[in-house]
Amino acid sequence: MHARMMQPLRGAHRDSERCNESACPMQRPGLAWRPHAVVHHRKLDTWPPLGAHIELDEDPEQAALREAREASGLEVELVGERAPTTGPGRRALIAPRFLDIHRISDTHEHIGMIYFARVRRGTTTLAAEEHHDIRWCSADDLDALVPPMSAAVQWYCRTALRELEAD
Repeated sequence: MHARMMQPLRGAHRDSERCNESACPMQRPGLAWRPHAVVHHRKLDTWPPLGAHIELDEDPEQAALREAREASGLEVELVGERAPTTGPGRRALIAPRFLDIHRISDTHEHIGMIYFARVRRGTTTLAAEEHHDIRWCSADDLDALVPPMSAAVQWYCRTALRELEAD
């Protein structure tokens, strides 16, 4: 499967689609406890990690970096290993930490590429046209969000907090 193309769902009607997206739970540096950035999405009324569809002219890494910047005002670095295979006609990418498929509607699914990231610089800024709120949350804060954050996104956030704290 090409990582930047929409594909029809198998067995679904013609207007069904499956989109790819990159998301990046990230941590704020410089604090004794490392909070995690989350946004309250206007259209979906949920608390997803920062992320969006991958544009046709970008790869999953570029999409994750772009969306972190657009949705939060922050420049981030993705966490992970890049294979030493870049050469003429080939560019190695950092692999997502996790992949999932999640349903948006009866005719729309997303393939999620979950990257972990650290903030490099910038000031947290709300993208008000897309989000109601942006917050830095500890692991305990994730349980208190209204509306509640999905169990899957909570798991990704807690895993990012735990793994990045260990670094």
